[in-house]
Amino acid sequence: MRSRRRRSWALRATTTVLITGAGGSIGSELARQLLSGGAERLYLFDHGENSVYDIEKELRILQEEGVGEQATIVPVIGELQDAEYVRFILSRLKADVIFHCAAHKHVPLVEANPVEAVKNNVFGTRHLVEGAIHAGTSRFVLISTDKAVDPISVYGVTKMLAEEIVLHQRAPGFSSMVVRFGNVLASTGSIVPLFTKQILKGGPVTITHEKAQRFFMTIPEASSLVLKAGGVGTSGTIYVLDMGEPIGIKDLAEQMIRFYGFVPDTEIPIKYIGLRPGEKITERLWAEDERPVPTEHPRFMRLERNPRFNGALERILTDLKPVCYFDGERSEAFRNRKLLREILQGCSPSLEVPEHEPKY
Repeated sequence: MRSRRRRSWALRATTTVLITGAGGSIGSELARQLLSGGAERLYLFDHGENSVYDIEKELRILQEEGVGEQATIVPVIGELQDAEYVRFILSRLKADVIFHCAAHKHVPLVEANPVEAVKNNVFGTRHLVEGAIHAGTSRFVLISTDKAVDPISVYGVTKMLAEEIVLHQRAPGFSSMVVRFGNVLASTGSIVPLFTKQILKGGPVTITHEKAQRFFMTIPEASSLVLKAGGVGTSGTIYVLDMGEPIGIKDLAEQMIRFYGFVPDTEIPIKYIGLRPGEKITERLWAEDERPVPTEHPRFMRLERNPRFNGALERILTDLKPVCYFDGERSEAFRNRKLLREILQGCSPSLEVPEHEPKY
């Protein structure tokens, strides 16, 4: 029988938890840890039926093996971009805690599809927070990213806006916070699975830039710290996970090539392809005007910071809405990517603007 995982967050016996993006790498690992940690009911929310099916099936097998046998597991397929649906479903589910992991997060894809990214990452977050308050949810945790720090990509700006949406919500009995961290090893669509495929087919292993660096952490480790921060964190706070020192992508590629028994640049070539749209050479976990402060837990810090946008968050969202949702009175704004990027540049002047938008 598979051994039980060590509990990483002390849950009440009656805790009901909803995880958005439950089929993703972090969402599914949170579900595994919460199942063994004592959650009474787990809602697995995602817009992809196949990913929900996979994690639900895995959790059912764990229950058969003695992990969280009494927990109720409920798969939920839905779309965060639909405000009415989100309010309806959250009112029905009555979750005590929400872990919001869902996002469009592949940087080059988001650059090519910026309107959908804003609808999902920004308005999806707003709908979820507002629905949670309406439903009486007591705790809300947003999973964020180092790409929200001084963002040059659409993805980074959307997560920066999502952070502010979560931090600005105030309601009696409602506690909301953000947990920010870098890359997780072996996540879906990440660099480790890509390098593995490239090595197994004989190369080349492709790297964007010789000096590119990223923060990395394993999925179980990151998820455990998310649960810990979510359990003990203070409302209105951003917590940053201790990711250690950044790792050079070239070093990672060479180590993986050697792991598979080959010689880098001899048996398996390494090819530099240049930074893709929205990518940085290095990432940071906090901005110049954010100061990390130690907490009682050695693996994460809280950030002391001032609110972004000088109180203009609602105006920014008002400007973005007719681009993402059709309004007959301002139809010229609908799906207007040039207008969208102008608004986003007002949030982050460093945002890169492509020379040519896709023709769709």
